[in-house]
Amino acid sequence: MKRVEELSREELIAQHYEMQATMVRLQEQLLKLGQELAELKRLVFGSKRERFVASKEASQAQGDKEENKQERVKPTKPANANHPGRNELPAHLPRVDIILEPQEDTTGMRCIGQEITEELEYEPGKLYVKRYIRPKYAPAGDQGPVLIAGLPTRPIEKGIAGPGLLAQTLIDKYVDHIPCHRQGSRWEREGVKLPSSTLCDWVAQSAELLEVLYQALKREVIASAYIQADESPIPVLDNQVKGKTHRGFYWVYHGVIPALILYEYQAGRGREGPWQMLENFSGFLQSDGYIVYEGSQSRSDIVLVGCMAHARRGFEKALDSDRQPAQSALERIQELYAIERIAREQQLDAAARQALRAQQAVPILDAFEKWLEDQQPRALPKSPLRKAIDYYLERRSKLRIYTQDGRLEIDNNLVENAIRPMALGRKNYLFAGSHEAAQRAAMIYSLLGTCLKHQVNPFLWLRDVLARLPDHPVQQVSELLPHRWKPLQ
Repeated sequence: MKRVEELSREELIAQHYEMQATMVRLQEQLLKLGQELAELKRLVFGSKRERFVASKEASQAQGDKEENKQERVKPTKPANANHPGRNELPAHLPRVDIILEPQEDTTGMRCIGQEITEELEYEPGKLYVKRYIRPKYAPAGDQGPVLIAGLPTRPIEKGIAGPGLLAQTLIDKYVDHIPCHRQGSRWEREGVKLPSSTLCDWVAQSAELLEVLYQALKREVIASAYIQADESPIPVLDNQVKGKTHRGFYWVYHGVIPALILYEYQAGRGREGPWQMLENFSGFLQSDGYIVYEGSQSRSDIVLVGCMAHARRGFEKALDSDRQPAQSALERIQELYAIERIAREQQLDAAARQALRAQQAVPILDAFEKWLEDQQPRALPKSPLRKAIDYYLERRSKLRIYTQDGRLEIDNNLVENAIRPMALGRKNYLFAGSHEAAQRAAMIYSLLGTCLKHQVNPFLWLRDVLARLPDHPVQQVSELLPHRWKPLQ
């Protein structure tokens, strides 16, 4: 190797540039390792919420801006208001009165009033046996057939479980996240032995009965003009290899305008899932930046809408490595969400919300995009900040489509919220027993998720439809969907 004094001017210049390139590469590696370490610390020790709290100076500046907006809604209750006290216990709950008389002699005294103290109490849910007793009648002289009433149609033919018990089994598993073997242990404490295999069979047979409702729900979701889509993994037991699981996926679709939730299970995360599901869909499709949704751009009847929450997450992750520009980006996005909060508080309709966005959100977006263009060449190519900027600018047109139609949301959070019940259940039962079991769960999550959207008691709904479905006309099955359901009197 030549000594420095032996190198020519050209060799020195080349070596200088090579050392600069090496230094940049090492800086990028150091930045990447620091970001990975920060992510690991966040996962292990930190909160998973994404709320951003701006600096004191920025918060003051933001507050000054918002004070000048006519649309700002003033709080109706002072911050130091006294606690209002306990809420009254619901009037629909039955009351059991216990009258406590004084121990002293009250002879000759008159009652001038009473004090009532209410206590909320609980008795464990109880099993009971419903017996169908059918008298048999023989004709006079034993001439002719014996008369006996027919049994009513039951959800599981020749099964011992009534619709209420089947409904509770499904609610326990898919709403309260109690696996079947734990349910069996609970019933055993009541003196009734119900093996987990029996409970699993009941789940499968109930799902088979609900299949027709699921298909009706799917048709209505696809018929809606605005769908939000997302996906989440689910481990599925691999029957080919003992003790191994396959990584399947739930694709979740939220029909926003009718507020309907639809889960569909797919063995993979490829484009076949959404393309097949959305074959007959036309309208707005809102999603994160996952590439499989981009294929719908070839169809003129589908408009892709971006998700501001996903764009925001990139800047939130860049706070540890590039705090000042990342914080500035988050503050600008925070202004956009403040406008959405105003629209919600004032309960604006679609037209008014679109007008508010055109007046206030569009100028913020214009300035934000110009700022990102200025910041892009300054950020290291592989830094979290650069990735966040590139993500945003590549999707800038999709991220601002929401300002053109007041029916659209700024982000995909509604469908992500619909995935949370499944994510909680997944932590409890760990995996689905088969691909068929995963799809059965998708059906039940769809129907119960729609119940949640429409504030329908899932137990009352399930108990009613499981009892009615065997005899219900197929042509009228959509009237049993949660958003149209009316219980029998």
